[in-house]
Amino acid sequence: MTYVIHPRPNPIIAAMYTLRDMDVDVIVVHGPAGCGFMASRMLEEAGVRVVTSGMKENDLIFGGADALIHTLQEVKRKFAPRSVAVIGTCASTIIGDDMAAAIRRADMGPGCTVFPVNCSGCLGDNTEGAVRALNAGAKAGFVPQAEADRQAALLRAATALEKRVGMASREYLSPAVSPTKLNVCRRIVQAFRDEKKVAVVMIAKKELAYRFADLFVAVDEARRTLGGQTFFVANLDGSLGLPRIRRYCANVGAELDADGVRLDAVIGGLDEYAVVGDRMQQAVDAFAPDLRVFIGICHAYPDLRKDDILITDQPRELANYLDQQFIQAVGEISSHSMVMGATGIVHLETADTLRELVREG
Repeated sequence: MTYVIHPRPNPIIAAMYTLRDMDVDVIVVHGPAGCGFMASRMLEEAGVRVVTSGMKENDLIFGGADALIHTLQEVKRKFAPRSVAVIGTCASTIIGDDMAAAIRRADMGPGCTVFPVNCSGCLGDNTEGAVRALNAGAKAGFVPQAEADRQAALLRAATALEKRVGMASREYLSPAVSPTKLNVCRRIVQAFRDEKKVAVVMIAKKELAYRFADLFVAVDEARRTLGGQTFFVANLDGSLGLPRIRRYCANVGAELDADGVRLDAVIGGLDEYAVVGDRMQQAVDAFAPDLRVFIGICHAYPDLRKDDILITDQPRELANYLDQQFIQAVGEISSHSMVMGATGIVHLETADTLRELVREG
């Protein structure tokens, strides 16, 4: 087992994002005011109310039930929500606060579904926080149990992938500074000028599809101008996943259609990024491309080669690729913050670099 010492995602934050994807109206973080602060800001940009019970030192001694009850009543008064999830933190877990009892005492009324998610930052893998959120939602009747079970299996597959070949497979990774996008875009341009075949494979997670999908638009524009052939494959099946994730697929697909971009293969949903690689490989191999471009969670593809172009949003993942001598790897490092709250495709630096080269002729 690899002992990973670089920072990793937190189970509490993973649970919060999962609650967002379940379309919960308000998330109450039962803990100190600063717990999950940065993630909470980003979640609110995506349209989810996030509030805190703001536990103080006295609450750690005498219990935080009163603070939680007060917060829930304020949530009811200010927002009149239809659904509220109360998520635990390290503080509330250590002192053993009974969040379910506090929810009953708060009496949110018959028109509001309220459920607790017993979670802490000490669960281990961040995906365990997401699994707890799903199971709590299923218990409350907020999501079907079958979907919760499906999601849990996918999350654990994602954890296994990261431990095998991703960021959790290395003891320490220093964040990498991305090489410029010029060289990889020149390779794409030259391939089209030589009438070669270019495959673009997107293996995206959640809202990052809004940015990664811009590469399809730019590559399609380049092909129309320069010649050659393309094969586009993406995990954008809108019939799968939690409500918000399905909307991402629908929005991206509609915009690609409007831009005249056709996906040759849609394989799996955005929640299936860890398990679609083998099926994508079969489709790509049948096309027999001269150049392969991967974007997103590239290491989910089972047959990466040193001359492939890899595009990731994670600086430590970029370091992982570069350390393995994938010298055509580049990073779109600020992507996550750029797509929070997005409803359509967001421009990608690699895509804009390609557009500029094509315009220059």
